[in-house]
Amino acid sequence: MISSSLHPETVSAVCRPRRRFAFGLTVRAILLLLAGYIWLIPGFWKSQFSYAMLAWDALVLLAALLDGLRLPRPPELTVTRGWLSTPALDAETEIELSVENNGRVIVECRLVDDLPVALVAEPATLRVAAFPRVPSHARYRVLPGERGDWETGWVYLRYRSGLGLVERWAMAPLTQTVRIYPKLRMGEEQQIFLARSQQFDLQLRQSRQRGLGRDFESLREYRVGDDLRDICWTATARRGSPITRQYQSERSQPVWIVLDCGRLMRARVAAGAEKRRHAKLDHACSTAVAMAQLSLFSGDRVGLLAYGQGIQQRLLPGRGAVHLRQMIESLAQVRAESSEADHLHAIAALNRLQYRRALVLWITDLAETSMRPEVIDGAMQLARRHVLLFVAMAQPEVNRIAASRPRNVEQMFLAAAAQEMAGRRELLLAQLHEQGAMTLDLVPEALTSAVLNRYLAVKERALV
Repeated sequence: MISSSLHPETVSAVCRPRRRFAFGLTVRAILLLLAGYIWLIPGFWKSQFSYAMLAWDALVLLAALLDGLRLPRPPELTVTRGWLSTPALDAETEIELSVENNGRVIVECRLVDDLPVALVAEPATLRVAAFPRVPSHARYRVLPGERGDWETGWVYLRYRSGLGLVERWAMAPLTQTVRIYPKLRMGEEQQIFLARSQQFDLQLRQSRQRGLGRDFESLREYRVGDDLRDICWTATARRGSPITRQYQSERSQPVWIVLDCGRLMRARVAAGAEKRRHAKLDHACSTAVAMAQLSLFSGDRVGLLAYGQGIQQRLLPGRGAVHLRQMIESLAQVRAESSEADHLHAIAALNRLQYRRALVLWITDLAETSMRPEVIDGAMQLARRHVLLFVAMAQPEVNRIAASRPRNVEQMFLAAAAQEMAGRRELLLAQLHEQGAMTLDLVPEALTSAVLNRYLAVKERALV
């Protein structure tokens, strides 16, 4: 599995005292001290019982002092944080905290792991019994909600012995950079797409369609009507008669994934069974990962171009597990910008990188302007050279308002505005479709399945 190599590194650190005097009495010790005041009740009749209260409190304090001296010092404790699964968007990530006690007594530890808000809303608190010379472990799960690189904080400890009269405070500097990836899990639906892709590949191998592609297949005698550009002059010179090259459909096609990282992709939409709200760019990155996995499995070469005002990530087409790892790393780092993306600049960069015909998956959104959006002009330019799959990410709330039945004047105006927006999107996509591009206008929930199905249709029909 790919995710096994994407785990953050395991970090360990020796504990430090939280402050100069990093210890204190526990609630149990304070209650025992307060219990000495019971001797004041008989002290009203005999003053000698008041001295018994002082003796009791002195005994409790002495026991607390001895208990504190038995506790290991903070440098005798070592804390380790390990990642048992890859932190990916909306995928439970299991974390293991280990405490190694080099002291002589068993201590009960309470650990607080300071993680970024992209992983947890509140710091996780764990309890573990640390035996001498034996590492003790505690595990917990988090659910990442943001992609990108995030800095983790320290682990804070409070530990006491079994007697529980004194508590020491320590902290371990387990700071590290954790990268949260797009959705990586491969479910049953993805397996179905892979099986369909394998079936298409077998059909192409059996048919061996000749003359349709540009992959060299064999040499044969020249026939009337053959293209003069296909004549192999070296073979012709050796044999003394015209020899022409015979081609077959390409099995390995370049596939480019183009992601818009402009302001429109910052909009958050709810998707999935849990209805967690993520940016449109997060859904686009998850679709890009699934598309890359399927394309590489099908034998194609996959490239990536993520852009905003400038080019954020650029990865030339390649294949193999290492290339897929590079693509996932790149997708984890893309960020939605606050300004409008420069679409024409991105198209010019793509045309320089890919001059031959290729399949281009462009995931973006349409700006609501009175003029034709710049992204449509760029898509029309791209469709003249490449096979373009243009995907516009719809806003579910707008679709719901457009389909709703208004009950008052305010709702009537909202529905009219939403219907006008939907109609304009349909018109723009229809104009793009007339130029030869394949278009999709989808909510995030249906994005991945529709894109993979359309990719398999392109492969089946050998459009590239």
